[in-house]
Amino acid sequence: MNIPTTKTKASKIDSIDFDNIPLGRTFTDHMFICDYTDGQWQNPRVEPLELIPTHPAAMALHYGQAVFEGMKSTLSRKREPLLFRPSENASRLNASARRMGMPEFPEDLFVEGLKTLVNVEQGWIPPADGSALYLRPFMYADEPFIGMRAATSFKFVIIASPAGPFFSKPIKLWAERSYIRAAAGGTGEAKAAGNYAAAIRPTEIAKSKGYDQVLWLDAHEHKYIQEVGTMNIFFKINGQFITPNLDGAVLHGITRKSVIDLLKHKGYTVTERPITINEIQEAAQLGTLEEAFGTGTAVGIAYIQEIGWGDEMINVSETYPVGNAVNDTLNAIKTGAHEDLFEWMVPVNAEELV
Repeated sequence: MNIPTTKTKASKIDSIDFDNIPLGRTFTDHMFICDYTDGQWQNPRVEPLELIPTHPAAMALHYGQAVFEGMKSTLSRKREPLLFRPSENASRLNASARRMGMPEFPEDLFVEGLKTLVNVEQGWIPPADGSALYLRPFMYADEPFIGMRAATSFKFVIIASPAGPFFSKPIKLWAERSYIRAAAGGTGEAKAAGNYAAAIRPTEIAKSKGYDQVLWLDAHEHKYIQEVGTMNIFFKINGQFITPNLDGAVLHGITRKSVIDLLKHKGYTVTERPITINEIQEAAQLGTLEEAFGTGTAVGIAYIQEIGWGDEMINVSETYPVGNAVNDTLNAIKTGAHEDLFEWMVPVNAEELV
């Protein structure tokens, strides 16, 4: 695809210290943008990053029709930009859009838009290990209308932000027993903006108690583990891995899916099933809870040190040999330092975009 590109006249890249990148506050010079009007997506382009005029009655502001994705671009050993499983993100964005009553975005255009933007912004990809160019595709309803129905006009945008490692040490989780994240039949499977808005208050409460993230439990009995605030979750008990099954209230994590493949490739059994907090507590007491870690695009793999559950404390581990091995393999695949076992990496191929 030949996506028109208008470049900025004054790049900000020379002002960036790639060894000290404020998380989520530094953005590249350009964005990809496409409009949905008259029943079709049209006018895809890359242009300088700027404010987008929004009518006060834009339906996303009133009725929450907004979905997003999170992705990363890394550099190969030859300093060529790579994308990690972009078609998976395109597919998941459309699944979210369907659930939220929004139009699907063409998956080939999704990938080509990413390639075009990353090609323009490849100088913004941090070179340090564990760093990447974070990519945020999102779609929202921009039709000005006050009324409860699906919007008829939308914008699809991709912005980019250089990012360093998310967590530098093992984290602590707070098992939430009052607030809920999602229930079957709701929007838990969708990467919808409103899901995260509802999580902000409980997360702030958890942080005030000295924890890093919320461990969400089910909506009915508050005992079945769903996921962590920004991650899916895995436990290693008696040499085998378990992770909550995708029951309609758990996000279909792309890193989750990839870690399952890597664990199985390394010879481990991985079971997807309902998991109770009591089961994890008992395993910790018996000494059979060997590792726990979260998985997600932003965090990669985050090692879990302990879980607070009311007055109880579940101590996990201070060593994460399998988690470290999987994380190292995943990061090496993303930079071309390890064989791409499952053909996950997609080169941007700058020459084809000239």
